[in-house]
Amino acid sequence: MNRAVAAATAGILLAGPALAQTTGSGSSASSPFSGLFSGADPVKNSPVDLQFRVSNGDAGLERQLRNASRITGALAEGRYTAQDVLAAARADYSRLLGLLYDEGYYDSVIDIRLDGVEAAGIAPLDAPQIVRQVVVTVNPGNAFRYSRAHIAPIAPDTELPEDYRVGEIARTSDMRNAARRGVDGWREHGHAKADVAATEIIADHAARRIDSRIALTPGPMVRFGQLHAIGNQRLSTRRLYKIAGFPEGERFDPEKIETVRRRLRRSGVFSAITLEEAEALGPGNTLDVNLTVVEQKLRRAGAGFEISSNDGAMISGYWMHRNLLGGGERLRVDTELKDIGSGTSERDFKAGVRIDRPATLNPDITASVEARGERLREEDYDLDLGVFGFGLTWLPSERLTGETKLEYRRSRVRDDSGTTNFEILALPTTVTWDRRDVATNAKRGFWLSGTATPFTGLDDTGSGLRVVTEGRGYRSFGEDERVTLAARARVGTIWGPEIEETPRDYLFWSGGGGSVRGQPFESLGVRAIAGGPEGTIRTGGMSVANVTGEVRFQVRPRIGVVAFADAGRVWADSGFGGETDWHAGAGLGVRYDTPVGPLRLDVAGPVGGDTGEGVQLYLGLGQAF
Repeated sequence: MNRAVAAATAGILLAGPALAQTTGSGSSASSPFSGLFSGADPVKNSPVDLQFRVSNGDAGLERQLRNASRITGALAEGRYTAQDVLAAARADYSRLLGLLYDEGYYDSVIDIRLDGVEAAGIAPLDAPQIVRQVVVTVNPGNAFRYSRAHIAPIAPDTELPEDYRVGEIARTSDMRNAARRGVDGWREHGHAKADVAATEIIADHAARRIDSRIALTPGPMVRFGQLHAIGNQRLSTRRLYKIAGFPEGERFDPEKIETVRRRLRRSGVFSAITLEEAEALGPGNTLDVNLTVVEQKLRRAGAGFEISSNDGAMISGYWMHRNLLGGGERLRVDTELKDIGSGTSERDFKAGVRIDRPATLNPDITASVEARGERLREEDYDLDLGVFGFGLTWLPSERLTGETKLEYRRSRVRDDSGTTNFEILALPTTVTWDRRDVATNAKRGFWLSGTATPFTGLDDTGSGLRVVTEGRGYRSFGEDERVTLAARARVGTIWGPEIEETPRDYLFWSGGGGSVRGQPFESLGVRAIAGGPEGTIRTGGMSVANVTGEVRFQVRPRIGVVAFADAGRVWADSGFGGETDWHAGAGLGVRYDTPVGPLRLDVAGPVGGDTGEGVQLYLGLGQAF
């Protein structure tokens, strides 16, 4: 009988028989495990019948082996020739054995037969003319457990894998993970050249036990040396170093290298960023880092759209220059045309230009200058607005953002009360904490934002404070997290001025795709300002609250359905007081995933309040929130 060692894992010392064998006589006799668990052919329309059989009936292990198999991969790619199948089969002995080691099986037997002939016994140049059936039979044996699981020395606060301890199943994956975490623990304490000094992993087959010992060498405490950058062509080297903010002279910390990478990436200048630690330490145990960058194309353009059956269509576009003056400055021009084909208002138009300069004052602060104009022609009012501002954006991490601006705003409003001019100086300040897993289609996490805007009125405009907070939460469950519960809440109020002294664009409305679907855009306001044929005119309120709930269900990999309900309330006075009214809407939607986010189609109708006008449709890109 032909017996051969199928594979071996580096670093494992064997005590007892070989860990795995391929067994076969070259005959077409039935496998000793025939009749036990058998998986179906995982490759549709393949001319080769591929079967996996696991002697202990473990369906999960069978699925892992099948998915890891090179034979499965070859057939899935349409490589059906006997030479391809034989090559994949011979490679599968070591591949499948490695997976079994990762699951703690060290005395497995793997049998791979091509039309009844053991693959290990077929020379590469003696491949048959054709292969019609492949049967992979695995006897995993018994799982081994740790008799010793030792790693030393370890840095303070190092978290080792929970399963790397005496009595647990001895998976090689846990051993590798323990070694990696041990090294990472020392690196996080400044020992950049920490490494595994030695490993001793002994398998006792008689007792089915593994003796695992891992020795680490921390190496010296290291400080950052110099950053050496290449690859930049249009961006000046001085500005490249300023944007990177490399912590020269500070104690080594791998997270600081990731911070440098994050700063370079968010600048938008580069398409590729590579940071490599020097192989050898410099004088005084300093570590240089080599940076290689590839710059993006200078210019980029994009567009978006949204359609509502009641409010018409909205189209937007932008043009951007990524390196305007050679220092990473980003120029962006935005335009938006709304209410195209609306039955209740004329077309609205917005346009703006903004320049951002990264690494102003320090590497995590971006300065901006912005000018924009808006022309709104709504059912209850006309608004012309101009804004000029200077701002600073603080980006300490990918999750936390702070922004403050100094703005000059001038607007003219025409409604049933006549024409009113507003002029203010404002200081809007926003803090955002984003813990979503995916920004465009979140399944887990939360998003919190708060904006406080103190403003000083000029001439007859009032002064005060506008505050808006919003929170969003996401939780998924079920198989493959196919069901997601999503919720949003938004509240806002204005303190200080009377409602008639408050800029109309600062007041709060409710209704439309961004607040309460099923209700027309800005359909809920208040009547608190004298004028017009009814004695008062309808405007936004001084306080608002909106809540939204969604149940998202992923039907197919790219297709999802959504059920949602929205509600909103507006108050005439500050602090949620005075005249008030509410409305609500609900509906169903469909989502189709695209590379830039889900395509959204919602159908909604009014379910509460008296502002509704029947069923409405919303079509856009991205989730509602």
